[in-house]
Amino acid sequence: MRRRDAVAVGLLAAIVGVEGCKVGPAYKTPAMPAPPAYSENGANGNPQKANGNWSVAAPADDKSRSAWWTVYNDAELNRLEEQCASANLSIAAASQAYEQSHALVMSVRSALFPTVSLGATATRNRISSYRPLRPVTAPNYYWDFLIPLSVSWEPDIWGRVRSQIDSASASAQASAADLANTRLSLQGTLAASYFQVRGIDLQVKLLRSTVDAYKQTLTLTEDRRKGGLASESDVEQAKTQLESTRAQTIDAGVQRAKLEHAIAVLIGVPAQTYKLSELPLAGDPPAIPAGVPSQLLQRRPDIAMAERRVASANAQIGIQKAAYYPNISLGAAGGIESSDITTLIDSNSTLWNAGPSASEILFDAGQRKANVKAAVAQREQAADLYRQQVLSAFRDVEDQLSALRILAEEADVQQRAVLSAERSTELSVLRYKRGLAPYLEVLTNQTIQLSNERVSAGLVADRIVASVALQVALGGGWDAAELPKN
Repeated sequence: MRRRDAVAVGLLAAIVGVEGCKVGPAYKTPAMPAPPAYSENGANGNPQKANGNWSVAAPADDKSRSAWWTVYNDAELNRLEEQCASANLSIAAASQAYEQSHALVMSVRSALFPTVSLGATATRNRISSYRPLRPVTAPNYYWDFLIPLSVSWEPDIWGRVRSQIDSASASAQASAADLANTRLSLQGTLAASYFQVRGIDLQVKLLRSTVDAYKQTLTLTEDRRKGGLASESDVEQAKTQLESTRAQTIDAGVQRAKLEHAIAVLIGVPAQTYKLSELPLAGDPPAIPAGVPSQLLQRRPDIAMAERRVASANAQIGIQKAAYYPNISLGAAGGIESSDITTLIDSNSTLWNAGPSASEILFDAGQRKANVKAAVAQREQAADLYRQQVLSAFRDVEDQLSALRILAEEADVQQRAVLSAERSTELSVLRYKRGLAPYLEVLTNQTIQLSNERVSAGLVADRIVASVALQVALGGGWDAAELPKN
């Protein structure tokens, strides 16, 4: 090898051997202090005592709760949730969005490596006879056979490509968190809709039993009218009350049908093909471990999504700052070329060139400065949105903890009202049979009783739906450690 070739190769090796530095700010998660405990921390300030069907996390509560709906011990709900996870089209779309972002990471990462290309050409050429300085003996026609090989590489000396990878990776993780958040939100909506249907079934059961009771009252009133102890007006009032209650029973089917259709969409089937059998809701909601507020920063996928967007925006600052430094690239090209295909594979047919190149922008009228400023502002915007998301998450949990506590208290008071209304109706019917009270008293007490019973039945559904909302607000057992590393 000639000396100057050796010098060139040595220069290339020196450039390749340079350990690149990465410009741009190091990433730190935006500071967001978490309160030590939720304000709804148990009865009388005791954090270990359940209140409103929730409790602070105990040592065993760190076990996986990804299938959070199983705490309700409902086989039909379990089946629907699994079908939602596999067949819901919104979840499928979010999954494809993550696949796109992951593919982008792979695309950006490829810039760390050289690009190698190989080609082959065979051309028939004619040279003008009047070409300047053309040798007289040169032929007018000739073949040119060429097999070129080229290698190009831009060393990531200033960390621009690594910052692009960091940004794309953080964006992909944000997409993964968005997928988890979409899945959690839709499965929470499914569970809430399912329990609302069961709550309607409970209302219908109550209305049907009330219709039976009103039939007995109508029969009693008709018998009393035949005996001259009741008026025709009393009979018509009893009929009105009966038919009105029947109408309420039928009307409940409208909302039930809408919820059934919503569930069908959530599990990815046509609305007209899905029917949910009747099963009245019963029982209290299970105790939900709430943990402490600091755990929420890892449990909520929407918080993780917002935090990863901050990381992606932070990496963009490094990309823009790298534009202040020279672009250095290494290139080499070679191959074999001959005018005769029989001599193409010959040592004398080889050709090559290699060398570095560098370029630097001397004047851009402040474009790079503006780009850096915009990237910093974008990072700060993402950080503010992250902090807002954390505050919203704390509020969501507090809302549902309060709702569970208040609804539990309301259910206790309402149950006492139901018992009083039932007793009042029994007494008024007894007085009516004995001729000591007008039918209007019976009618009034029965109406009050039905109203209180429907409120009580509605609270059963409200409490379980609130527990579902709390599960979703707590992240549904998800954890930020589940984010892909990319």
